[in-house]
Order: sequence, then structure tokens, then C-alpha cells
Amino acid sequence: MTSRSNISALLLQIREDEQVKQEELESFAKYSDLSVDQFVTLNVFETPVFDKSVLKNIDLLFVGGASEASVSEPDKYTFVDSIKSLLLDAIELEVPTFASCFGFQAAVLALGGKIIKDTESFEMGTYKITLTEQAKFDPIYKSIKNQFIAVSVHQEKAISLPESCELLAYTDSCCHSFKVKNKPFWAFQFHPELDKPCLVQRLGIYRDKYTENTDHFQGVIDTIQDTPESNLLVKYFVDSYLQMISDESISKTPN
Repeated sequence: MTSRSNISALLLQIREDEQVKQEELESFAKYSDLSVDQFVTLNVFETPVFDKSVLKNIDLLFVGGASEASVSEPDKYTFVDSIKSLLLDAIELEVPTFASCFGFQAAVLALGGKIIKDTESFEMGTYKITLTEQAKFDPIYKSIKNQFIAVSVHQEKAISLPESCELLAYTDSCCHSFKVKNKPFWAFQFHPELDKPCLVQRLGIYRDKYTENTDHFQGVIDTIQDTPESNLLVKYFVDSYLQMISDESISKTPN
């Protein structure tokens, strides 16, 4: 019987900075309540071409964020097409998927939606996320209170979603989370895997990309809040998988 300790997860990383790569892996492990050893990582900068064979013997797929790449430039970042194809394969094969930030954007494009750039009024820091009515019935969101605080740093966004998706969360600026209808596939424009200390550290690494000067950087840092509700979503995703496995086992048990 599958238990948390024998889950095998794939983390698809879109990162070049070695420190951020390790921090991202450790953050996903921490908040999923899995060990780092339960993750296999695939970094698309090192392996830009791949296919659904990477999902073999994998229980869960996680997709991280990116500060060194854009989903809107597939000619420059050749791995974008491989990522989009893999996400569609995960949906078809019903591999439970948790796609954060860049993963959210790639999923929107893969499903036929549109991503737009916003390099002037983009979200950077922690924000209040509002849930939809549909979220009340979602296995991941149903225990999360409405209007929780989450980490959000992105210069590309979705204003609307493909018809195959159920909107679960949003801000005034954009769509923030969806589930593919009737599939174990969730995507988040915000970062459920990131907490306040990690965000402060990461913004320090990417300060030239996201902030104009030292005062701007410090102003953002001073507004960052803790994100306990958001971080629970990673654990609840794994919990939902274990519940799904349990339910399937019960349904197959002879009366």
C-alpha cells in the first residue's frame, strides 16, 4: 500500500542559479512533508529536450518557477515546448501534478490559453489571494480560508483561462490558480512552496531583475508577510493523492 514515505516525485526545475535550485528542492520537500531523497530533479537548462518517459515510475509531478526564462519565448528557450508537452502528457496519463508559477504559465499555454507580459505593474512580494466558490469543493483548497497571503513574483500572467480549467483563486491583477476539470492537475501562479525567509533570500539573488534600486528593494522586503495558509497547499496536494489511492484501493476490495 502506498504511504507518504514511499512516494516518488519528479521536480521539473527551470533554474540556473545553484543556490536557488537547492532551495527550491528543499522548499518543495519541506512543505510536501516528503524527504529530499524522494525527489528526482530534471533541470531543463541542462536537459532541454525530454518526453513523457521521464514520468515512468513517478507518483507525483512538481513544476517550479523561473526567473531566468520566459514561457513567451520558445525560440530562445527551447525547453518551453518540451515542458508544455510533458504537462499535457501528465494530464492525459492522470499523473497528479502541482505546477507553480512558470509551471502555471506553461500549463495555460499548453491548454490553449494566453499569457501576457507585465513588466511595469507586476506582482512582487506577498499578496492576498481570493478563492472562488469552486475552491470550497476542491480537495486541496477546501480547508484553506478565503483571502490568504501567498508569495507572488511574476512578470507574465493570465487574465483568463482555457475552458478545460476551473478557476480556484485570483487577485485583482490576474488568475492565480486552477484545476484541470476531472484531472488531478493543479496550477498556481503564486508560490505555495515559498515562505517569507526564502522569498527574502531569493529576491536578494534576483534584485537586479525585479527592483530598480536599493530603496525599492528594501521597500518590497519591508512589506513581505508570512504565508502559513499558502504553504499548506503543497502538503494538501500530497494528502489528496494518498486519499485518492486509498479510495481506489477500497473500491477494488471485494465485498
